[in-house]
Amino acid sequence: MEYFESIKDRLLFAIPKKGRLYEKCLELLHGADIQFTRSQRLDVCLVRNFPIALVFLPAADIPRFVGEGNVDVGITGQDMVAESEMSDLVTEVLQLGFGKCSLQVQVPEKGQLQAVEHLAGKRVVTSFEVLAGKYFKDLDDKLGTNTKIEYVGGSVEAACALGLADGIVDLVESGETMRAAGLHAISTLLLSEAVLIRSTKTKKTEHIPLIERLTSRIAGVIAAGKYVLCNYNIERTRLKEATNITPGRRAATVSPLEDEGWVAVSSMVEKKAMAEIMDRLEAIGASDILIISLENCRV
Repeated sequence: MEYFESIKDRLLFAIPKKGRLYEKCLELLHGADIQFTRSQRLDVCLVRNFPIALVFLPAADIPRFVGEGNVDVGITGQDMVAESEMSDLVTEVLQLGFGKCSLQVQVPEKGQLQAVEHLAGKRVVTSFEVLAGKYFKDLDDKLGTNTKIEYVGGSVEAACALGLADGIVDLVESGETMRAAGLHAISTLLLSEAVLIRSTKTKKTEHIPLIERLTSRIAGVIAAGKYVLCNYNIERTRLKEATNITPGRRAATVSPLEDEGWVAVSSMVEKKAMAEIMDRLEAIGASDILIISLENCRV
């Protein structure tokens, strides 16, 4: 009780305590210079350099704690927000670019049920009862069927092989687990990724500047992971061509060089496209092309 008294005036930030989002969230906090030490036996810890308390919760519970409880901000999946029916009580602040997956209807690849219309009225196992229930209710209303939705907390992909279900609704990331279980997807309910959420209703106005600062830091870390800085020299007569290749997030920075007729260009480009961009710049006569990694930024 004394420990929870010590955090009551701090901004409460919920983090997934385990699972597919946990390690990525720790990397994000480190990049944003959120300094803390988490005891193995406690799911609450104090941040040393900000008046923030980190609360480690199951990802599925975070939308409800942010929407209805005293937690100010949190990181969870878009699928969890939809499943908890908290969309009206929480606001999506940032898409974080990791934890991407699809919530899909899956059936045995070699089975007779190869369309969702065939699965309607049969047995469906899932850990997403709300979303699966809404999806199949629409089908049932249309087809006059009565699909049986059953909840299983884990190993959903094994339900068909073990005789518990005719089909499942489950998250798919790489698809390896689905294929290993002899399943394939026949429909997609939604696409999801990790997001930073905050309560739609401001709980403590004094926390607003800190929430905005925290959001800016996290956005900077996300951008630094997505972009690199591309520097090169180009003849001024080819500048328009070059900046079409590297337009930057807002605009490229162009500086004159002592060598008459040449300019230096600096521009942020997407990391995944940097090799192709270097090839295109070289093809139009750019020289001294340098790619610089970003540790952090503000964009």
